[in-house]
Amino acid sequence: MAMTTTAARTSGARQWLALAGFAVAVTVVAAIGGLGVAGTAEEYRSLRQPSWAPPSALFGPVWTVLYAMIAVAGWLVWRRVGVGPALFWYAAQLVLNAIWTPLFFGAGRYGLAFADIVALWVLIGVTVLLFWRISRLAAALLLPYWAWVSYAAALNLAIWQLNS
Repeated sequence: MAMTTTAARTSGARQWLALAGFAVAVTVVAAIGGLGVAGTAEEYRSLRQPSWAPPSALFGPVWTVLYAMIAVAGWLVWRRVGVGPALFWYAAQLVLNAIWTPLFFGAGRYGLAFADIVALWVLIGVTVLLFWRISRLAAALLLPYWAWVSYAAALNLAIWQLNS
């Protein structure tokens, strides 16, 4: 008897290779962001910032946890339904995530970075909605990310306004 597509997708080593693939995907996004902020801690400190801005040392640990959760969320959805519309939206939001840091830090384009993060926020929302229909756990894993991006968007806007 042939295995069903879901059984083939979730059996044995294949599921762990897929998890590793999702981890690699978010690691690439993180690496692009890391390259975008290399040597910019002083630049960040020199910007006029709102009183509620976090210290630059907080970003690395927060993003490490969030990226792990993002990878697991994508993997959980893949295990249930494979590649489909939900994962296309997931991939699209990862692309916008990767673009934000070079725009904000590398290019100092705070307005363009704000437009990117607003679009990112919308795509995360669409992804959460689509994931919710497939795996509530996967959707829940994205909620802290969505909250952090909400905070980051407000911070981006404030820095843009204070430094224009």
